[in-house]
Amino acid sequence: MESFKQIYQRAAERKGGKAALEALLPSGRSHEEIAALGDDRLLSAMSMQVMKSGFVWRVVDNKWPAYEEAFFGFVPFKVLMMSPEQLSQRASDPNLIRHAKKTQAIYDNALMVQELADKHGSFARFIADWPEDNIIGLWAELKKRGTRLGGNTGPYFLRTIGKDTFLLTGDVESYFKGHKLLDASATSKKGMAQIQAAFNQWQQESGRSLAEISRILACGVGDNFL
Repeated sequence: MESFKQIYQRAAERKGGKAALEALLPSGRSHEEIAALGDDRLLSAMSMQVMKSGFVWRVVDNKWPAYEEAFFGFVPFKVLMMSPEQLSQRASDPNLIRHAKKTQAIYDNALMVQELADKHGSFARFIADWPEDNIIGLWAELKKRGTRLGGNTGPYFLRTIGKDTFLLTGDVESYFKGHKLLDASATSKKGMAQIQAAFNQWQQESGRSLAEISRILACGVGDNFL
């Protein structure tokens, strides 16, 4: 297993130096900042990520003000008061994205958000309190409890709200496979545990966030040259 220093050096060389690489790194929010977010903002960000999955992101971004209006600002209890007829109308609204299952996912995920908020004080608190050294456990929890949050949708949602997480992108997967750090599929429970363990080791070595390590790793493989 390579040291983080080796990974960082290679990425910096590919990107034209340390300053250029540092400029590409993502930022996040602190535990307190995440915990202070409104659950409506988290449901909005989650729903946006569901809509973006397999779709043109720019189109979703342009339509999002209409979504905010159509779903009552994504306040969970207001979304949960919507009738099946209202959801069906939203799924066929030309101002939105015509996708019945993704529209239903907004309702289903509002239910998850509300249930976890009732148990933990807020959904934001639940997310904030989850330990980053087992971030794959949070991915699994979102997938199990929510709707259409598998694959990279859940992790991208977490990254959007500032929760520290790595992303299992093609470049990251290829790194682990190329360095023979996996003895299982990258997306299997065993494979993801091995990836989490490697990220934890690099984090202890470097003091950097999972998000930063993930980006640095990706910048050092494949076609990610300057």
